[in-house]
Amino acid sequence: MNDTPGWTSPGSAPSDDQDGTGVPRPAPADANGSGSAPQWSKDQPPAGQWSPPTDRTPPPPRTPVPGQGWGGPPPNAHWGRPPAAKPGVIPLRPLGMGEILDGAVKTLRTYWRTVLTISVTVAVVSQITSILAQRYLVPAAPATNPDVTPAEALEQSLDSAQSSLIGLGPVLLVTLMASLVCAALLTVVISRAVLGRPVSLGSAWQEARPRLLQLLGLTLLLAGLSAALVLTGVLPGLLLGGAAGAALVLLGGVGALAVAAWLMIRFSLASPALMLERQGVIPSLKRSAKLVQGSWWRIFGITLLTQLLIFVFAMIIAIPFAIIAIAVDGDGFSGLLSGSSPTFGWPFLIITGIGSVITSAITYPISAGVTVLLYVDQRIRREALDLELARAAGLPGYGPTPGDHTVGG
Repeated sequence: MNDTPGWTSPGSAPSDDQDGTGVPRPAPADANGSGSAPQWSKDQPPAGQWSPPTDRTPPPPRTPVPGQGWGGPPPNAHWGRPPAAKPGVIPLRPLGMGEILDGAVKTLRTYWRTVLTISVTVAVVSQITSILAQRYLVPAAPATNPDVTPAEALEQSLDSAQSSLIGLGPVLLVTLMASLVCAALLTVVISRAVLGRPVSLGSAWQEARPRLLQLLGLTLLLAGLSAALVLTGVLPGLLLGGAAGAALVLLGGVGALAVAAWLMIRFSLASPALMLERQGVIPSLKRSAKLVQGSWWRIFGITLLTQLLIFVFAMIIAIPFAIIAIAVDGDGFSGLLSGSSPTFGWPFLIITGIGSVITSAITYPISAGVTVLLYVDQRIRREALDLELARAAGLPGYGPTPGDHTVGG
């Protein structure tokens, strides 16, 4: 029996020179009472029951649990299973939802210099572009006539939305590119954080740069697929028109959004698969579908909870900044009091932009961290990736350390 501390079984046999009490065995006498051993008196007390030392309390009894065998509280830690290896921000075993969120937060705290450099830079570039676009490119909202017919009101709304989309086009493009770079760099950082290894911004960029074009293609493909699904769902109702068309638009839109959500979760692990396994766009989509199969609801729940937490955090930061911005910007505040459409100036845009930068700097790493750790967790569950990670981290007893230091290598 293995005598390594923590693995010794309570039923282990004693050593050769001791019995269960730890007292040396007396040599037996021969049949005539003679021999090398001393004589023992015939008047012996009755055999006593051995009891363990007072400083070793036996483990509590375990009761059988229906469908699970012997459950109940585990034995003392002295006899229990050793904890999983944890060279980095997560233990190398299947992860729970709390451990995934905790791992993302620990990555931000442990590697805050690299992580915040990436996320703050991306957030500042995106926000400056957004502020300039809102100030100079987005046209003013057209005046609406309350006496128009419903058809004319719908046409006015469509014209206003079209003008806003045209003005925000450059913002969306810059935000998309910045988010891609941020996600790629953070994926590399988190993959090193799992192994407990530091990574600089330069090394992360060097490793992520060759995959950026493919990551862009993957993102555009998923965005185009979602848009095509939604358009397919609402197009029949738009062509039909009238009350029946409106009902069909609602029904088709809900169905299309449900299908799009199912596909987005199914392909949600394609980005880390592309970055860490160095696969192409289509192989990464297939890889994600394989990893998500059978765990769709679990990944959906963790992703949804993460986005809800990010939304709550964003509101906690954004609302105070918005209140301060409205109070500082006199034109916007007077517009709100008068009931007319407010026109916000530079003070409002700058103050709310600062709040958005703070929010994005924190939420970008959390969102990326959850996605990468979900990918790692699925591979641990399905492919025993924890053994490869332990070898990559250089832990003893797992074989030689491979040359590649990312989780996809």
